[in-house]
Amino acid sequence: MQLLTRGTKLVVASHNPGKVWEINQLLAPYGLNAVSAGELGLSEPEETETTFQGNARLKAIAAAAGSGLPALADDSGLEVDCLDGAPGIYSARWAGPGKDFGVAMKKVADEITARDGWGDPPKANFISVLCLAWPDGDTRIFEGKVFGHLVWPPRGGNGFGYDPMFVPEGAEQTFGEMELAEKYAISHRTRAFAVFKASTLEHLQPVRADEQSARGRDIAALSAAAASLSTKLEAASFVAHLKADLKANGSEWGNARLEDYFDALERQLKDASASDAPAWRQLAKAMLAASVKDR
Repeated sequence: MQLLTRGTKLVVASHNPGKVWEINQLLAPYGLNAVSAGELGLSEPEETETTFQGNARLKAIAAAAGSGLPALADDSGLEVDCLDGAPGIYSARWAGPGKDFGVAMKKVADEITARDGWGDPPKANFISVLCLAWPDGDTRIFEGKVFGHLVWPPRGGNGFGYDPMFVPEGAEQTFGEMELAEKYAISHRTRAFAVFKASTLEHLQPVRADEQSARGRDIAALSAAAASLSTKLEAASFVAHLKADLKANGSEWGNARLEDYFDALERQLKDASASDAPAWRQLAKAMLAASVKDR
């Protein structure tokens, strides 16, 4: 069995900024040099399989073959009991071409209503399937699930995707209301990663959190949040995080003075290309860009 070693360059086979950032947070303590498929200019293969395992394997193999590097792919989604497991492997596609999960959550809620499924809190689970693929075609699969129920309307502005409507077992808050550290402690992706770690990283000593270089602006985290949000509450949460970043790291902002910031924000909005993405997401991206670009 092939093992990953500290310093190994690993491709995260995804173009989803939120997913890439989340996986990188799990990989970073083990000294893996992770790069996304998007950064390498690799195209996204069409997800033609009928299972999470099949799609994760398909994406990992494509990234490993295209890069010549080991690749880690994730296929994940929401499975609702009273919808016979839907949206399942189509979880992202329910969000439409603009990946608007406000639309996707409304569709889930409407489907549950059509089946009279709100009498009791509808049971659901998140599932994450990871696949590690090597350039020679060798693959391994790792799976994690978290069970709970759905609520409507959605609550909270943290997380992304279907998080604001999912309450995990034993909790009262949705994933969208939880602090990120609390969510990641029990998330489906963290559980899949635990199986992955036990199989491929157990020989590596993780770096303690207080030894990691967490000082300064975390542009990757802010970018992932901006690129993944879909709802008004998520936009409000992003603004709060951006405000906290200004307070903590104002000296690193390109436009920390209010007038300069608004000038830069105006330019960003004028120059923005047409997009199918939710308007909240487009505004969040422009707000972040205005904080780092000065021309």
